[in-house]
Amino acid sequence: MTVMAKSVGIVGARGYVGAELIRLIAGHPEFELAFVSSRELVGQRVADQFPEFADRIGSELRYSSPSHEELPGLGADAVVLALPNGKAAACVAAFDAAGADPVIIDLSADYRFDNGWYYGLPELTRKQYSGQKRISNPGCYATAMQLAVSPMLDALDGPVQCFGVSGYSGAGTSPSDKNNPDKLRDNLMPYALTNHVHEREVTRQLGHEVQFLPHVAPHFRGLTITANLPLSQAFDREAIVGRYRTRYAGEPLVDVQDEAPWVSRIAGRHHVELGGFTLSPDGRRLVVVATEDNLLKGAATQALQNLNLAFGFDEMAGIPAAEHNA
Repeated sequence: MTVMAKSVGIVGARGYVGAELIRLIAGHPEFELAFVSSRELVGQRVADQFPEFADRIGSELRYSSPSHEELPGLGADAVVLALPNGKAAACVAAFDAAGADPVIIDLSADYRFDNGWYYGLPELTRKQYSGQKRISNPGCYATAMQLAVSPMLDALDGPVQCFGVSGYSGAGTSPSDKNNPDKLRDNLMPYALTNHVHEREVTRQLGHEVQFLPHVAPHFRGLTITANLPLSQAFDREAIVGRYRTRYAGEPLVDVQDEAPWVSRIAGRHHVELGGFTLSPDGRRLVVVATEDNLLKGAATQALQNLNLAFGFDEMAGIPAAEHNA
């Protein structure tokens, strides 16, 4: 760890995304963990949960449960809020009341519709970042949908339909039908079939109507989106693929491939895969498939990209090099 390492605190570290954040930050050359909060794990040594990073985490760091008012006094350079929707505002208010100004990255949907926060999908919004310290991490499905649709945005003719399927880790750790392996076995469970928060999020960010049909499946992690794009003119496949390859040239975490990607191949990886480009016979309807690990590029990896941007580090710093595609 360098002398000038930046300290990062995690609020809500018990969940699946919190665990991925700990791994990524512990392995980052320029970050160190300032605190890790979890009411369920309070008092336990963080290193015991992540023995592969024990040397980096140290033996003294333990899970804690500070109140909202105590968070600013912990002195972290950055704080990642890995909390359920509706829980971030009280933490943000505590920092504002204390006059503290760390980088705050919110992984929930609470600030994705707030123009005062930078919306951090770097591949699409990087040019809009100008030092903002309040960063809203996009939703997992929303990330895949936007990357799948964006290259064709100027050629759309009507609403885009996205059929989505996610592993049950996307439903979090609180017990529900959507993360109950017994109820999901041999099943595909539809939910929130209109007005899903990611539907509204993507429609707002792209400035174009997107209709989203989410489902949860028996696998643990990874999501797939099949996007149906009506086009205003006829295209051939070569032109379509060329658009995607040009748009994402030099983006290490977007892999444009010829065939439709499989969700079974994306688990544990840090990028999004786009492929399966298929046109209707008249060339005016395009189908694109996107896959993504919902816990990584859909949450923790993207948060690390945003932390790197905020502190002026290489955007790929701390993201395992073996997973880069550029």
